[in-house]
Amino acid sequence: MTRVKPMLLTAFAAALVAGGALASAASPAETIAARQANFKKMGGAMKALKDELGGGADKAKLLAAARTLAATARLQGGLFPAGTGPSSGVKTDALPAIWTQKPVFDAAAGKLVAEADKLAGIAGSGNTAAVLAQFKVVGGTCAACHRQFRAEE
Repeated sequence: MTRVKPMLLTAFAAALVAGGALASAASPAETIAARQANFKKMGGAMKALKDELGGGADKAKLLAAARTLAATARLQGGLFPAGTGPSSGVKTDALPAIWTQKPVFDAAAGKLVAEADKLAGIAGSGNTAAVLAQFKVVGGTCAACHRQFRAEE
């Protein structure tokens, strides 16, 4: 029998979870790690957008960051399967409300996807004022979800 290296197995499981396929095949720790990594990628995209909007507003960089944000937002809602909350024993800032108020959480995740998609659509326009306005909408959508479903640090 061939042994698979643990890191390779973890990366494979995270890819399955992030891709939405066989999410139950990954352990709670792997799923939580995948969603935390996805959140970091979203945060990086938001920072890149903010930096560009505060400076030269390079259209290509705005578009790349907005597309990254939209793609990662689309994955995020699926990274909260049952059993991956605080009761899993794995450190997470996710509040139990995600699972006890699942329809509300799913609606918030859907709103993030819709607003991030709008941002990606606007980012290539070159209209910095419109990009900034939609960036603020996306930021407000993130903040609203965090207030309801994320533990204070």
